Amino acid sequence: MMRIFDPHIHMSSRTTDDYQRMAAVGVKALVEPAFWLGQPRTNVGSFTDYFDSLVGWEPFRASQFGLRHHCAIALNPKEANDSRCRGVLDLLPRYLAKDSVVAVGENKNDSRTPAEDEVFAALLAQAVEYELPALVHTPHRDKQRGTGRTLDVVKESGIEPGRVVVDHLNEVTVGLVAGTGCWMGFSIYPDTKMSPPRMVAILREYGLERMLVNSAADWGRSDPLLTLRTGEAMLAAGFTEDDLDRVLWRNPVEFYGQSGKLELSTVDSVDVTFEGNSILRGGS
Repeated sequence: MMRIFDPHIHMSSRTTDDYQRMAAVGVKALVEPAFWLGQPRTNVGSFTDYFDSLVGWEPFRASQFGLRHHCAIALNPKEANDSRCRGVLDLLPRYLAKDSVVAVGENKNDSRTPAEDEVFAALLAQAVEYELPALVHTPHRDKQRGTGRTLDVVKESGIEPGRVVVDHLNEVTVGLVAGTGCWMGFSIYPDTKMSPPRMVAILREYGLERMLVNSAADWGRSDPLLTLRTGEAMLAAGFTEDDLDRVLWRNPVEFYGQSGKLELSTVDSVDVTFEGNSILRGGS
């Protein structure tokens, strides 16, 4: 069985059954970035409760199935335009210092408003201050120009490019990032973003270095097993098992390991099998 580290997945929007399915196919660790919940939050207290769940409840849920849960924390750019939420920036240091927080994210400049530019720059500055990697989400609209502007802000921030992953890339935007020293992230979805065959084509063209593949599974139509499906597609296309292990395990470990807080010492020492509704654990 392949081992999988999903470097970007929103488990707070998934069911416990998804944790069980993921564990059964070899997902052993994940990073859950803070994101927009589908409805705007209107006060700082809402973020406090949400961040508390990312560092408390979700790691507990994941641990029941032998998965190691880490997270990334940030103010989402959709809410950066709401002045009622700007106090979240003052709240972030309390969470960035926590052991399970391995990155600042997800960050992005979605509508390219002055407020988003300001918050994006502030988040990258906090990543530098707390010596954490940064997870950057490319804009939904006008992705090519938006990705270019995103890279400009990253450069202006002074953060080391190797500590930044520019995520949700595709065939149009990957070339912009490939030569920058930043990591390249790809989200595999059923209908939108990337598919396993398209991801295989990109790996063939650009190689395996600094590549992160995730399912990003959220409250929309998505699938937390699409990292597995991408691995299967890689094998079918002639990639080796070592290639799979590099893309689906060693690459995310290398990227988030820069935080100095990645904890994976237990994930390979626990076998998790399922019998009816019970969970059976034993040493490997």
